[in-house]
Amino acid sequence: MKKIYLILCILGTILPYYNLYKFLELNNWSMEGFWGLLYENYAVSMISYDLSIAALTFLIYIIYTYWSKPKKIFRYLLPFFVGFSLALPFYLYDTYESN
Repeated sequence: MKKIYLILCILGTILPYYNLYKFLELNNWSMEGFWGLLYENYAVSMISYDLSIAALTFLIYIIYTYWSKPKKIFRYLLPFFVGFSLALPFYLYDTYESN
C-alpha cells in the first residue's frame, strides 16, 4: 500500500503542474484569467469548491492532530504549496503502518 501512496504523491505533483504549464504556455506565460476559469461554470465551480473544502478539512485535521499530539507538522503542511493532490497522499504515505 505504501508504494501506491508514493505513486500517488508523484502523480499528485506531476499532473497538476503539467496542466499549469500547459495553461501558462497557452496564455503567453501569464496567469491572467486563471482564477476566473476556476469558477467559469457550475460544473467547474462544483469541483473547485469540492476540492477546496476537502483540502481545508484535511488542513484543519492536521493542525488539530498537532495540537493534541505535538509532532513535526511542517512536513505535512509543506506539500500544500504543491496542492492537495500531493498533501493527502504524502500524509497517508508517511503515516502508513503495515500490519
